[in-house]
Amino acid sequence: MNDPTLHFSRSEFAARLAKTREAMQSAGFDLLIVSDPSNMNWLTGYDGWSFYVHQAVVVPMSGDPIWFGRGQDANGALRTCYMGSTDIIGYPDHYVQSTQRHPMDYLSAQLLDRGLARGVVGVEMDNYWFTAAAFAALQKGLPDARFADATALVNWQRAVKSESELAYMRQAGALVGKMHAR
Repeated sequence: MNDPTLHFSRSEFAARLAKTREAMQSAGFDLLIVSDPSNMNWLTGYDGWSFYVHQAVVVPMSGDPIWFGRGQDANGALRTCYMGSTDIIGYPDHYVQSTQRHPMDYLSAQLLDRGLARGVVGVEMDNYWFTAAAFAALQKGLPDARFADATALVNWQRAVKSESELAYMRQAGALVGKMHAR
């Protein structure tokens, strides 16, 4: 497998993760489940148009984050996320649009296996990509966890831009300036 294509350095991602964990700790979260695609990208580098199916980035208080999504999208995650293959979890297609099972059932089982099924779990409750059915499935699958709203927790960490982000923004501004001048 080739190394992933990262648009930011691994140290940049480590700093983002540290900021997020500090905010998690302040909010009293033991685990964070992020479903907003822009927040997932900011935390891991994942860059795919696969948000039409359930996906998430799980942030534990230590170790790498975990990318979770449809099995066929896992290869894209392997190519755009900095985490290793053990932290890329793809669920089978029979979970997609099923009335018998939910992808969050699969995620719950994975979190149980990893010992991440207890404590306070923050979820982005007021988010277009996190449904009531996803929440109900997590509650059922993680009975020893308590859930709390983590809407905008990652967004606030993204608000103050790093030097790397500012450099990209300056490049984009210069290109737009040239376009307007033309």
